[in-house]
Amino acid sequence: MTGTAHSTGDRAAGQPAALPARAEVVVRIEKLSKSFDGRLVLDDVHLEVGRSRIVSIIGQSGGGKTTLLRCVNLLERPDHGLLTVAGEPIFSGDRVVCRDLARLRQTVGMVFQRFNLFPHLTAVENVSLAQLRAGVPERQALERSVQLLRRVGLAHRGTAYPEQMSGGEQQRVAIARALALKPAVLLFDEPTSSLDPESTGEVLHVMRELADDGMTMILVTHELPFARDVSDWVVFVDGGRIVEEGKPADVLVRPSELRTRAFLTSYAADH
Repeated sequence: MTGTAHSTGDRAAGQPAALPARAEVVVRIEKLSKSFDGRLVLDDVHLEVGRSRIVSIIGQSGGGKTTLLRCVNLLERPDHGLLTVAGEPIFSGDRVVCRDLARLRQTVGMVFQRFNLFPHLTAVENVSLAQLRAGVPERQALERSVQLLRRVGLAHRGTAYPEQMSGGEQQRVAIARALALKPAVLLFDEPTSSLDPESTGEVLHVMRELADDGMTMILVTHELPFARDVSDWVVFVDGGRIVEEGKPADVLVRPSELRTRAFLTSYAADH
């Protein structure tokens, strides 16, 4: 499968990785930086994500990967850089240029680590809520919610409450909810960290089907086998910088950077 970008070793320093010919860029990040309390968390980050690609961001805790993900939909505001989503500038220089954050959140769906479902709402109500708040007529929202639950294999669980569902089922409801407003890209923050192997397989299956249907996805994960199985492209972030990126087999099996090798060795020792 064609990669999303060339690895950092294949491009000049300070330049974004180039996409293959004819690939449409959905997310473009250039020279992005972010600090917390004077501590640099993201440092001159460049990344391009092509349409229908699944990009996994890996690295140690505190290395900046979740902050990078949250900058894409401005849940975290960068200090400096350029961010473009679906062809529209979102952040430029040192200021937000997106005029409608609510619309951005529709364009960039988010699936959280802990699902964040409303416990007092059924599965179909959880999926319908954002649509209703966006002005979608109730009947239309209900029909789309049922379709999306069917899409993630949960048509039979529409009237179930979160406490009545497994972790894998809750995560799939969260995916259906994120899809409800027809986003251009989905962001996943540790989508399988609290799931058992069977539930992880269910989520993996759904994400693969979404990619086959053309959905662009960026995920942060500590689970390297999951990143290997689901991704077209893997990005290793350390110390706020992209140290290495490439196809899963290259980064996770044949890394070219010493820091990547050290990280993979440490991961193997812990697992």
